[in-house]
Amino acid sequence: SPAGLQNDHKALMKQVEEALHQLHAREKEKHAKDEAEALAEAMGQSLPQAFAKVNAVTPGSPASISGLQVDDEIVEFGSVNANNFQNLQNIATVVQHSEGRPLSVTVIRSGKQVHVGLTPKRWAGKGLLGCNILPLQR
Repeated sequence: SPAGLQNDHKALMKQVEEALHQLHAREKEKHAKDEAEALAEAMGQSLPQAFAKVNAVTPGSPASISGLQVDDEIVEFGSVNANNFQNLQNIATVVQHSEGRPLSVTVIRSGKQVHVGLTPKRWAGKGLLGCNILPLQR
């Protein structure tokens, strides 16, 4: 009968509606959890991997003028980073090829990432930078 069919339809629509509510509630929970995880990750700010450390900076040198500091951990030195760094010769090569041109240097200082513009150039002291860099032991 038509009345019976209408009741079946109402019951079915009610089931569909409830299923949709559950689905959206689950999706909302998952989204909230994803956001919380992303926030936690940002708070713990996984800093990039450092491969070398500055252990001396001569006052008045290009390194000193650029703001490089002792204990800065180097994450990126021009094109050199933790993924392609083999030894200090990598940095020396970048420095020689960049004489008079600013290099982008990224360091970790007191747990924060800091960008420094360093221009290797001849100055009163030795080398083109006036700082000492040591590879980090991993």
